[in-house]
Amino acid sequence: MPGGAHGTGDADALSHALRSTSYAPPGSWNFPKAWLPGVNEALAVCAHPDDESFGLGGVLDALSTQGTRVRTLCFTHGEASSLGKTTRPLGEVRAEELSAAAGVLGIDDVKLFSYPDGRLTQSPLAELALLVDNAARSADLLVVFDEGGITGHPDHCHATAAAVLAASSHRLPVLAWTVPADIANQLNEEFNTTFVGRLTEEIDIVVTVNRNRQRAAIACHASQSSENPVLWRRLELSGHDEHLRWLAHGQ
Repeated sequence: MPGGAHGTGDADALSHALRSTSYAPPGSWNFPKAWLPGVNEALAVCAHPDDESFGLGGVLDALSTQGTRVRTLCFTHGEASSLGKTTRPLGEVRAEELSAAAGVLGIDDVKLFSYPDGRLTQSPLAELALLVDNAARSADLLVVFDEGGITGHPDHCHATAAAVLAASSHRLPVLAWTVPADIANQLNEEFNTTFVGRLTEEIDIVVTVNRNRQRAAIACHASQSSENPVLWRRLELSGHDEHLRWLAHGQ
C-alpha cells in the first residue's frame, strides 16, 4: 500500500478518534461481564504479524472457541524487526508465520497490508481507518491493543486509533487488550521496558483463557519468539487471565 503524507501524532490522533465515539462505563455493556457470547464476528486490528498471537492470542482463541468467527487485519509485514535473522526477506517470512498462526488460533481470514513497519504513523489515519471500515462491515466487535500500545510502540497506537475511528462510523464496540499495572511495572523493572499498565478500576473484563493454542500460535512466529524473554515472562506473570477494557461501546 502507498504511504502518504504524515498524519497527526499518535496521542492527538487517538484522542480525536475517541472524542467522536461514545463510551460504556464499566459494567454498562449489554454483554455479560464474564465473556461475550453475543458476538458473532470479531475483527482484530493489528500493526504487525505476531500481535495477533503474542498479544491477542488468548483472547482470539477464547472468541474462536465460543463459536465467534474471528478475522484479522494487519497493517505491516513486520520487516523492521531487529529479531529474526533470515536469509530471506523478513517481511516474507513473517507473512508466512502470520498465516500459520492464524490457522492455529482459528482465525478465519487475514488481511495483510504492506505499510512500512516502524513508520505506520506516517500513513494518514483516515486512510488506515477506511481499510478497517471496509473489513469490518460484517463484524460485531473490533479487538485491538490498548491505548498506549501496551509497550508504547507508535505503530500499535496508530493501529488502535485507526480502528476506533473506523468503529465510530458503524457504531461498533471496540474492546482493547490491556496489561494490569502491577504486571507492567514488574516487566519494566526486570527488563527496562516501557509497558503501559492499567489500574484495577480501569479494567472492565477479566477472562480466563487456555494458553495452549496461543503458545502453539506463538511458536509459528519462530523468527520473533525464540529470543524473546519479555514475552515469556509476561505470559508467566499473566497466568490464565487476560484483561480488557472498552474503548467504545458502539451505541
